[in-house]
Amino acid sequence: MYGLIVRKRVEAVFESLSHGDWDSIAAGLAEDVHHIFPGDHPLGGERHTRAGVLRWFERLGRLYPGHDFEVHRIMSGGWPWDIWIVAQWTAHLRPQLGEPYANDGTHWIRVRRGRVVYFHAYLDTQLIATACQQMAEAGVAEAAASPIVD
Repeated sequence: MYGLIVRKRVEAVFESLSHGDWDSIAAGLAEDVHHIFPGDHPLGGERHTRAGVLRWFERLGRLYPGHDFEVHRIMSGGWPWDIWIVAQWTAHLRPQLGEPYANDGTHWIRVRRGRVVYFHAYLDTQLIATACQQMAEAGVAEAAASPIVD
C-alpha cells in the first residue's frame, strides 16, 4: 500500500515538472536539500539549498520551455520516515532554440520526514551540453552561463 502512495506522489512531481510548476516542487524540498545534476553545462553542478534548486528549475524552464516527462518505473525502499526512491523516465525536451530531442534517465531521491533531502539525476549529459552550446551559438546568453551552485 505504501509503495502505491509513493508512486502516485512521484508521478505527481514529474507531472508538475512537465508543467513548469516549480513552486509546488520546491515546496516538497528540505531547506538544505542536496541536488546533483551532472555535466559541464549551465544546468550542471550541485546545489545545497531549496532557493538554489528553485533558481535551477527556473533556468531549466527558460532554456527548455517545453519538456514532458514519461515515468516508466518507480521503486522505493526504506521506512516511511526515511525512504529511497528510484524513478526511471524519458524526458521529451524542446530547447528554446534547436531541435527537440529525448533523453532517458533516472533519479535517485531520498525523502526524510516527508521532504526531499537528496536527488541526483543520471542521464546523457552530453545531449544537454550540445543543446546548450547550440543555443549559445544562436545568441541565448543563459545557455552559456556558469552553473547555478551553492
